[in-house]
Amino acid sequence: MDITKRFHRIIAIYFQLQARSVVKAQDLAARFDVSLRTIYRDMRALEQAGIPIYGEAGSGYSLTEGYKLPPTSFTKEEILSIAASEKLMQKFVDPDLFRHFCAAINKIRAYLRYSDKDNITQLEDNLVMGNSAFMFNENVPDALSILFESLSLKKVAAITYRAVHRDEPNQRLIEPVGIFHEGNYWYFVAYCHLRSDYRHFRIDRIQQIKRTETPFTKTHKPLSHYLEKRTSTPTTRVRIRVEKEFARYLQWDRLHYGFISEERKEDDIYMTFQARNIENEFARWYLMFADHAHIIEPEELKSHVRKIVSAFHL
Repeated sequence: MDITKRFHRIIAIYFQLQARSVVKAQDLAARFDVSLRTIYRDMRALEQAGIPIYGEAGSGYSLTEGYKLPPTSFTKEEILSIAASEKLMQKFVDPDLFRHFCAAINKIRAYLRYSDKDNITQLEDNLVMGNSAFMFNENVPDALSILFESLSLKKVAAITYRAVHRDEPNQRLIEPVGIFHEGNYWYFVAYCHLRSDYRHFRIDRIQQIKRTETPFTKTHKPLSHYLEKRTSTPTTRVRIRVEKEFARYLQWDRLHYGFISEERKEDDIYMTFQARNIENEFARWYLMFADHAHIIEPEELKSHVRKIVSAFHL
């Protein structure tokens, strides 16, 4: 059993080496939940099998330039995941990036047996994803592609961006740090030359985008650093009581508003949040289901809700 497990791990390490220019031993150890010493032994096993690996313990490993094995066979589960991933990409990325993805997938399909191709077609014909056009500005179909390109090449991007609090868009030069999906939208973190600081942007608010040939002016930390910094912003503890029969409809949205935990009591669900913006964001979300819920705390949130309601002109 241990021999089989090690064999599969060594094969997986090889594919990691094929997929990346440099692979760190620490990352492999974390990925496979083994010690560094185990990874070093696995690397020696690959070298003894004739795989030309360049690198050393403590730094990074890579395959000698130009070395590749012939295409491998795919399992049934891997074959079906190709079809599923294509449908997911169609839903969650912009049209330009999806076009590039399809071109890559078609190259993989060229190596498949006819029976595997039939299995993919069968799944594709019976897998439907809902429309997600609201994630992107339809006039900017290549926003994700250009952001990825700008990030990988470390070249400044020029965007026309309409912030939520502005009626008119403005011009910005940015250095993209990373891209992430949250709630129903794509966001990215970038160093903004206009503000001389790091900012979060929403991709569907980009009106125009173009990659320049200007190199980055700064060395940026990993995306996780800026996301952790964002989560450290002050929050307010919120507790609400929601009717049990209605609470299920909030399971997905509540994660975007700082949901922490829930407790069931008789016919109600008591939910606890650490909300970043109770004055507008949380209060307006709460109004969407206020007839099925009650605010327990804080009183400040009740005041914000009443203020919004009093401004309605019916």
